[in-house]
Amino acid sequence: MLLESPTRYELQQLVTELNALYAELIDDDRLEEWPDLFVSDCVYTVIARENFDRQMDTSAIYCDSRGMLADRIVSLRKANIFPVHAYRHILGPTRIVSATGTLAKSHTSYAVLMTRTDGRTTIYNSGKYIDEIDLSGERPLFRSKIAVFDTNLIDTMMVRPI
Repeated sequence: MLLESPTRYELQQLVTELNALYAELIDDDRLEEWPDLFVSDCVYTVIARENFDRQMDTSAIYCDSRGMLADRIVSLRKANIFPVHAYRHILGPTRIVSATGTLAKSHTSYAVLMTRTDGRTTIYNSGKYIDEIDLSGERPLFRSKIAVFDTNLIDTMMVRPI
């Protein structure tokens, strides 16, 4: 285990650092490293707030293993055609919702800015991450990451992770 009995502050630091690395890998287009932040039997979901609030399963992205995350990146690199753009995540403070044993649950607000090759920057997506983090290994890993987005209009195909 990472730390024998992390204090709430230490736990918040670990989870904040994990989310910062998550955003950095996406923003710096180091997407092949992104699946390594998840346990092998993870769940990754990007879902509209309306569907989440109604407990509807319909999501924009759903992956239920690290292998599916890796396949998504391979598809993005080799099969998808989309306008060139860059992402920049802005993360709010992380709040630890609960921590028991080797599992922590947290919420973090986010905004993703998208900049196209013409230099125009827009808010691409915003919402809240709802995370379950496995603390049993050498480093924290996402067991589950749900990006609940408030943005009702997505102006281009959602190809990169949010």
